[in-house]
Amino acid sequence: MRSAHESGIHQDGVLKHKLTYEIMDAQSIGLNDNQIVLGKHSGRNAFRTRLKELGFELSEQELNRAFLRFKEMADKKKEITDRDLEAIVNDETQQAPELFKLEHVQVSCGDHARPTATVIIRTPNGEELMDAAIGTGPVDAVYKAINRVVNVPNQLIEYSVQSVTAGIDALGEVTIRLKHNDRIFSGHAANTDIIVASAMAYMSALNRLSASLQSGKVLHPQHDTAQPVG
Repeated sequence: MRSAHESGIHQDGVLKHKLTYEIMDAQSIGLNDNQIVLGKHSGRNAFRTRLKELGFELSEQELNRAFLRFKEMADKKKEITDRDLEAIVNDETQQAPELFKLEHVQVSCGDHARPTATVIIRTPNGEELMDAAIGTGPVDAVYKAINRVVNVPNQLIEYSVQSVTAGIDALGEVTIRLKHNDRIFSGHAANTDIIVASAMAYMSALNRLSASLQSGKVLHPQHDTAQPVG
């Protein structure tokens, strides 16, 4: 049994001095240490401390990215588990150089509708391009729309989805592998929205592929069907 703390202010106080918000130390009565329950009100100190307890030592830049992802997830989930944190850290520390950035993805689908996806992608030169595509399913539509913007020939050879945690708000992990000229490029992402995770994983793999194709200059991103935003 543990005593749990979720409020950001209380967490910071407990981390600095356990008796700030407790009448006794949990260990003094034979209980495990106090549990810091991470949620939407948790601050950076509690987040950083829990990552260290899990064995993660992040740079300040990596911590900033991971904390932003954590806050986004905490708005969707009441409580963030250790497995959620591990997925966030692995996702943020294994990302490829972000040549292309997914700014927006929107999908329309249903049993009487053709799956359609619209994406907005920021290119290496800072331009935002938007395109849409129809697919056999929502993920297929998203990937086709992304390909129309990035315009790098590739073959999707693996797509896998795994639930990190249980429940309807479970975090989904997507891993994909692309093939280009006999070379394999992998991408990985996690999100409570599996379509978003699929798009992010695909962008990660495409960024690795694009980076490998660079030879002193940035690969030109614009396809003749992509339209500038605005």
